[in-house]
Amino acid sequence: MALAPTRDRTTGRPPSPPPSRGFLASTLGKKTVMAVSGLLMLGYLVAHVAGNLKVFFGPEEFNAYGHWLRVMGAPVLHHEWALWLVRIVLLAAVVAHAVCAYQLSRRDVRARPTAYVHRRKHASYATRTMRWGGIILALFIVWHILDLTTGTVHPGGFEEGKPYQNVVDTFSTWYGNVIYIVAMLAVGLHVRHGFRSAAQTLGVGNARRERLLRAAANTLALVLTAGFVSVPVAVMTGVVS
Repeated sequence: MALAPTRDRTTGRPPSPPPSRGFLASTLGKKTVMAVSGLLMLGYLVAHVAGNLKVFFGPEEFNAYGHWLRVMGAPVLHHEWALWLVRIVLLAAVVAHAVCAYQLSRRDVRARPTAYVHRRKHASYATRTMRWGGIILALFIVWHILDLTTGTVHPGGFEEGKPYQNVVDTFSTWYGNVIYIVAMLAVGLHVRHGFRSAAQTLGVGNARRERLLRAAANTLALVLTAGFVSVPVAVMTGVVS
């Protein structure tokens, strides 16, 4: 015999069903936000390293590239409008990525309040790498902006409109090189793990494509890390001066 539905004692009506959570509030939704925002940041990194490598062609070309960033979109857009649009989109991607990562981490902790007896070493290593890599990169972004955008912590006499000299000044100090190289190693590890995770979340990855995705992630991580690190190394060795 079917049981009668329970009723609210105050109204006499059946209790309302709990509100369904939207897609973005679900675990899959948050992983999707992380995947999309991560790919946006990856696209920025590829463009950024390509621009950084112009430093090897001398101060005129590198300074011209820095000027172009401020006038791109002209005459339709005013001075630096396009650059600020890129900055806003990138900032939104970074915040969304970090917030969803934190929320997923807290959700994972609540789901398993007691530690596993046998932890998976590979998964644990990847999780720790992504977490600490994310923290390192967040701190680096703040330092990088204060160094080469605002000039607040720049070691030399910061010159507006002369990015070549500013880059040489930064990488002429031991701490500037250490901070930058450590951050770029964190970028490489983050890309290596994050690219494959994003592919899985967006439904691109499967058992047959695993080898291809692993190779693509490793190649991207290696190329980005080598490209970024080559600049401080060039300044340290006198190739760029």
